[in-house]
Order: sequence, then structure tokens, then C-alpha cells
Amino acid sequence: MEIKVCGMRELGNIQGLISEVKPDWMGLIFYPKSPRYVTEDKAIDFNKVEVKKVGVFVNETEIEILRKVNLFGLSAIQLHGSESAEFAERLSQNTEAEIWKVVSVKEEVDWESLEGYLPFVDKFLFDTATAAHGGSGKKFDWSVLETYPFDKSFLLSGGLDEESAGEILNLKRQIPQLSGVDLNSKFEDAPGLKNIEKLKKFKQKLLSQEAI
Repeated sequence: MEIKVCGMRELGNIQGLISEVKPDWMGLIFYPKSPRYVTEDKAIDFNKVEVKKVGVFVNETEIEILRKVNLFGLSAIQLHGSESAEFAERLSQNTEAEIWKVVSVKEEVDWESLEGYLPFVDKFLFDTATAAHGGSGKKFDWSVLETYPFDKSFLLSGGLDEESAGEILNLKRQIPQLSGVDLNSKFEDAPGLKNIEKLKKFKQKLLSQEAI
């Protein structure tokens, strides 16, 4: 299981995350309305950290996304708004970064509406639908994923906490395409400031129960 820790912003906190938690991915939020918004002055320091970085964008322009990819050395682009499959296609033609499409879940998922993205995205990410585009700390009903019809892998997000490891692995046994988790608000002491001990404990639980 891949672990992505999203909403990182403070350099010392990031250094602790990398040395003690060793996540597979670190998410940087480039949505100005987010309390975890990352400003450009942090690019020089963040480029020095050795972890794959995911840029989170909400209905941003292609030009600005590609600029941030180069400025921050992003390995993946997370589209967290209403970006179309055509937009994902154009991005895929102009960057080597992975492209992830977030699906905001209310009560059900229209699988047919996602088919157009399949040739152009590397992963889907299922999150709880909120007006703030993530970071709600709320779970959606995971049973809607039991009809997931695609081979493409996906990440699970939305209200995951220290006690979620067992439930997540049970879901993976039902749906092998579940390839990882996206952790954010339930592991914070403040917006953009993660509790490293909580993250370590979650990872240990996930690994120990995965080995069973």
C-alpha cells in the first residue's frame, strides 16, 4: 500500500515526515482558498527534500500547472476540481508527471462518466465531496467502491485516521485496485502541520496488518 501525506507546508515538519515516516508521496496544495496553501517562496527549500511530490490543483489553468510542475519538481499532478477528460489529455501531452483525477463522492459514483479519463490519468483518487475540495476529515460510504469497474489503480482519501488501517485493508481484499491511501486532516495538529507520531503509528498498523 502506497502512503501519500497531503497538505504539507512547513519545512521542519516535512523533514521529520521524510526521515521518520518515509511516505511514498507528499502532497502540496496549490489551491489558494485552502488553509494548507503552499506559496512559491517555498520552492527552493522543497526541491531539496527527497520525496516524490504531488501538486494538488483545483480548476487551475494548464499553463500554471505546468509552471508549478517545473518550479517544485512535481512527480504527479492531482486534479481536484471539475477538470475534464480533454483537459487531462492536454496535460498528459505536455508533461512527464503522473496525472491523478480526484473523484468527489457524495452518495454514488457515475462510473461511465470516468471512462473518458482512463487513457490519460495514472490513478483515480476517491475523496469525500465537500465545498472546500478536500480536508474535511469526513469519510464517505466506501461501499460505493465495491462496484469499481476499471483495472486502473486508485487511492482512498477522506477522513482516514489511525484507526482506519484494518478497514482499509479489508476494502483492498475486496477491491485489489486500491493501491494506497491519502492522509491529511486527521493527522494534523494544525492546518499544514502534521503529527509525525500519529503518522508513524498508522503506517506501522497498516504494514503489520497487511502482513497477516
